[in-house]
Amino acid sequence: MVRIAIVEDEKLYEKQLEGFLHQYEKERKETFEITLFTDGDEIVENYRAQFDIILMDIQMQFMDGMTAAEAIREVDSEVIIIFITNLRQYAIRGYAVDALDYVVKPISYFAFSERLNRAVRRLKKRTKHTIIVKIRGGIARIDAEDLYYVESRNHTMIYHTAEKNIEASGTMKDAEDMLVEFHFCRGNKGYLINLAHVDSIQNDYAVVRGEKLLLSRARKNAFMEELTNYWGEVK
Repeated sequence: MVRIAIVEDEKLYEKQLEGFLHQYEKERKETFEITLFTDGDEIVENYRAQFDIILMDIQMQFMDGMTAAEAIREVDSEVIIIFITNLRQYAIRGYAVDALDYVVKPISYFAFSERLNRAVRRLKKRTKHTIIVKIRGGIARIDAEDLYYVESRNHTMIYHTAEKNIEASGTMKDAEDMLVEFHFCRGNKGYLINLAHVDSIQNDYAVVRGEKLLLSRARKNAFMEELTNYWGEVK
């Protein structure tokens, strides 16, 4: 399912865009979850990276689409933004916020479907799976494949990634729920380890990218069983 937001203050274009999306669903056998917003301030408020594609009108009454896109980009670098506009010169500014494309009003289905098709293709090319965690002042997206392990330390969750360590709020249970489908396993009460990055087992330690992580007596057997099963799957 592709999660799409329409941000449009003119009812005529809102209904037209929604109708075009349903037409595209039928023609291309896609499934969309569509959410409607009537102004930029509505989507920005409590935004939490919940959409795959945003169809954003540029000229709106309270918060214009460019300002809304700038605010969204501060917390979400991945969402695909397509601007809907009356004037091409406004759309050119969209590249400053990494907009994928723009559609000029009045909107034709052909022009719209071409842009949407490009967006859907980009989504399908993304092979990485991301999780979203709460950090101080916002949220962060983390590629599960690049996450070595999760550590619980002093009521803080630390996500050890290939690029950097990210401190977030939450619990180990939250992390387990998010990562359950990505071959992560508890080594002890303080570590949730990505089996794909385990280099070896040395005595009571899992060696993850050269770092030794202690396996507790209570969890070692279950961890070894899951690791063995995983290694068997990826041969």
